[in-house]
Amino acid sequence: MSRDSHFSLEDLSRIDLRRLPADGGPDFNRLVFEKSPYLLQHATNPVDWFPWGDEALALARTKDMPIFLSVGYSTCHWCHVMAGESFADPGVAAVLNRHYVPIKVDREERPDIDATYMQACQAMTGSGGWPLNVLLTPDLLPFFAATYIPKDDRHGMSGLITLLERIADLWRTEKVRIEDSGAGIRALLQK
Repeated sequence: MSRDSHFSLEDLSRIDLRRLPADGGPDFNRLVFEKSPYLLQHATNPVDWFPWGDEALALARTKDMPIFLSVGYSTCHWCHVMAGESFADPGVAAVLNRHYVPIKVDREERPDIDATYMQACQAMTGSGGWPLNVLLTPDLLPFFAATYIPKDDRHGMSGLITLLERIADLWRTEKVRIEDSGAGIRALLQK
């Protein structure tokens, strides 16, 4: 069995979660412990997804890593497209797992988080939608937002791998500028 194997929700319901390590083990990520059908759909992704919570937020602060926040819901077409194209892809997972703390949120379970970062996305891009993908500082300042992002570069648009690598480089070399940008977005939203 591999991390990108597809399990149905019924298959997942038969697993004795008490036997799994806290990180989900080799076949799952931390989402295997969640109740949301949307989050469970991502439990076998090779991305080391965290649910929104203290563990993920503390890890981002401790390791001084940006957060890759992905918000969606179970009947969202483009959420499923991006999941199959990118989040099930070992290459995308390797970049996310190496440079970011990846957090997956079900907007129906956490409308507060969705509303906060959708507002940030709309302020940054002029539009919004799902999947909602936002990059945050460890202090939860949003500094990049987009909806669907293709895995590979196409039609003059940077793909997810290109964006993630470029932003990881900027985090290493121009982190203060990124933090200032996030603080500016927060101030704009607070008005």
